[in-house]
Amino acid sequence: MNKFVAFTGLLMGATMFSGSAIAQTSLSMWYHGAGNEAESKILNQIVDDFNASQSDWSVAVESFPQESYNDSVTAAALSGKLPDILDVDGPNMPNWAWSGFMQPLPIDESKIANFLPSTKGVWDGKLYSIGLWDAAVALYARASTLNELGLRVPTLDKPWTGDEFMAALDKAKASGKYKYPLDLGMNDQGEWYPYAFSPFLQSFGGDIVDRSSYATAEGALNGDQARAFGAWWQKLFADGYAPGTSESPADQTNGFIDGSFAFQWNGNWRAVATMDAVDDVMFLPAPDFGKGNFIGGGSWQFGVSATSDHPDGAAAFIEFAIQDKYLAAFSDVIGLIPSTSSAAAMTTNYKEGGPLAVFFDLSKDQSKLRPVTPGYVVEAKVFTKALADIANGADVADTLDAAVDEIDADIEKNSGYGH
Repeated sequence: MNKFVAFTGLLMGATMFSGSAIAQTSLSMWYHGAGNEAESKILNQIVDDFNASQSDWSVAVESFPQESYNDSVTAAALSGKLPDILDVDGPNMPNWAWSGFMQPLPIDESKIANFLPSTKGVWDGKLYSIGLWDAAVALYARASTLNELGLRVPTLDKPWTGDEFMAALDKAKASGKYKYPLDLGMNDQGEWYPYAFSPFLQSFGGDIVDRSSYATAEGALNGDQARAFGAWWQKLFADGYAPGTSESPADQTNGFIDGSFAFQWNGNWRAVATMDAVDDVMFLPAPDFGKGNFIGGGSWQFGVSATSDHPDGAAAFIEFAIQDKYLAAFSDVIGLIPSTSSAAAMTTNYKEGGPLAVFFDLSKDQSKLRPVTPGYVVEAKVFTKALADIANGADVADTLDAAVDEIDADIEKNSGYGH
């Protein structure tokens, strides 16, 4: 009898242990940050904290190199092997949603009411993804350069006009102190081009595609305002204002710091390293070429795959991850903009009076999403090639017309992408 009681107790204990071991349902997550140890450390901490905070779900992360991540997701979607939680670059999200890779994100949207607009991934009126950070671009300058050249300091309320901007470049060029007045990072012929340069086109009054319908690029990318932008763009390289597409990555990385460039168009992810090397660096707003001044918005975000059997668990993890303390931790380590002002107040650099607080304001006031359409993934590549060709001397009108034809053919082939 005693042996039976003992055996029964052991059996019940084993059953209870087994139940607790399998109580947490496994959730898979893919992330684009393989190789970035600091970033991965924070993400892994969030995962560990979430897994320990409740007994329903257990998230496991698999990281991929950023360069191959999108291809890996596409291949997995085609084979029906997507993870539960996806990391998605903001401008690609509409394509993934339209293609059936993602499902609407089932979270309480009141929890993201105070997030920067550019961190919310919305397609067809539905929220699909949310970002823990955003990025912003600014014109890097030295206070001493502005003083020496007799230039006023542009502000968000009163940015430089296009004429003032060109006058600043002319003065820097005439000084003879710089290899180039301006660096644009032309060596990075990937997402940087539409992210960093389409806001200049928009400031002239053009765009990559007509956003009123998303049915054509005609008029937006090859109209009079777009051609004026193209002529200005080509002049920057033809007249020696900026290095072109053959610029080396080393020159782009070091040129502003070593004084080769008077000004540099760059992102806030390079701000900390630049501050460490240049004690009077300033981060200035984009110039206004007549139709407003803009910068790109929308960075990497979290969402739920369309094939997840546990969207409630995936959403629970995402809701957990968007706590201010985690937004602040990412910002302090990787230098990007926290998604909320309350998280910014917890950071070293983005709190009020912090050295990078201006980037939060730039993102809030100037950011403009890249075209919110599934066709963007093609439009971005066409735009990048057109800008590189124009920089290298191609005819402006012919190049823009050809880009419009290519974009419109893709839209027609895909039946308007659901717009």
